[in-house]
Amino acid sequence: MAAIEHPLHELARFLPAGSFDYVVKYLYQYKVHLTVAKSRKSVLGDYRHAHQGNNHRISVNGNLNSYEFLITLLHELAHLLTFEQYQNRVEPHGKEWKLIYSKLLIDFVGFGVFPTEIVSALQKSIISPAATANGETELLMVLRKYNTCKKEGVCFIADLPEGALFRLSNGKVFKKGELRRKRYTCIELKTGLMYTVSAITEVKQLEVIHP
Repeated sequence: MAAIEHPLHELARFLPAGSFDYVVKYLYQYKVHLTVAKSRKSVLGDYRHAHQGNNHRISVNGNLNSYEFLITLLHELAHLLTFEQYQNRVEPHGKEWKLIYSKLLIDFVGFGVFPTEIVSALQKSIISPAATANGETELLMVLRKYNTCKKEGVCFIADLPEGALFRLSNGKVFKKGELRRKRYTCIELKTGLMYTVSAITEVKQLEVIHP
């Protein structure tokens, strides 16, 4: 199974302190079936609108820290609210969704549930929300500082100096190159092929042993 069902009161342990009541208000009002999903590499959360007697359905990955969980949930709630207002007449991440998502972020910042560092990082998202997590590079790097389970020797590729050697989770070894927009050009040592790697990719730095 890809998901775990929890009684609603257990949702509090996935959320930042002080945010549960605000979140539950939306879940009750719009009859949302919320699922805490196991880790998915391709998505952090998703939304399916009410259809043929089924309630609105939202899923959020349960391995996220509480702040990233809440922001992902708000992203999906914005899809729900956009659907309630416009049905399928607008683009999924169009201006209507952006306005609604921005309003949700402003509201929850006002509730005081985020640390100052995250509030600062959220300002860009409030002004111009991105459609995907990869479009929120700076915000994600701040959010993931709050991960409780840190892997020894693992860091963001953005934290490595240019020219550093690193290993990806698939075992391939690369040399870090220059930044182009939000991705680094990197050379795979075994093949000499050039790849681009997202700045928020977690990598394991390798030591260079000099003779």
